[in-house]
Amino acid sequence: MSIQIFGFRDCPATRKAQRFFSERRIAVHFVDLDERPASRGELRRFAERFGPAALIDREGARFKALGLRVSGDSPQRLLERALAEPRLLRTPLVRHGGKVSVGEAAADWQGWIDAEQSA
Repeated sequence: MSIQIFGFRDCPATRKAQRFFSERRIAVHFVDLDERPASRGELRRFAERFGPAALIDREGARFKALGLRVSGDSPQRLLERALAEPRLLRTPLVRHGGKVSVGEAAADWQGWIDAEQSA
């Protein structure tokens, strides 16, 4: 089982995801979005499943600092902006093969593990 987590080292939700998988002895490939922003293709994979609006952290400090609350940009345009400003993303973004999750989704992650073990 291979898990890829996109997030930030200082993000509590990202650390919870890393801890969730490490407690279950599952290998995790962590991508720090401060060091290497997610590619357009990676973000598209998450946006196809959840929609662009679900990927944007509208309560985050960066969203407010950029004044995006009043800008009225479309979710798709905000997602494009997140390529250059990864702190606009809701993290963690977790991927296992073709399955993806946004934010804390322990129930989804446990479902992936259970499906993998029963296969």
